[in-house]
Amino acid sequence: MNLAPIFTLAQAAPAGSNPLGGMLIPMLLMGVIFYFLIIRPQGQRQKELKNLISSLKTGDKVITNSGIHGIIANVKEGTTLLLKVADNVKIEINKDAIATVIKEPAASAS
Repeated sequence: MNLAPIFTLAQAAPAGSNPLGGMLIPMLLMGVIFYFLIIRPQGQRQKELKNLISSLKTGDKVITNSGIHGIIANVKEGTTLLLKVADNVKIEINKDAIATVIKEPAASAS
């Protein structure tokens, strides 16, 4: 039996080194980058949308997630509201379906 391969394997890896030690820092760095580029901005967008939905009032012009444009006719106490989409056409939708509130541009002072 030839012991040369066993000696070369024993010399290749020092006894005190951890094979995962070199990977720990890059993995942690990737986790931090992932948090700041993806998770944190998404949380901020959700918080802004929640504030937007809680501040809805009658007369606001909105766009729903499905692209329907309308004016809020009545904000109900629960999770729904009435949206006027045309003359004599009102639909009841969930407040969570509101994507954006259209802000009217301020009238110029000229």
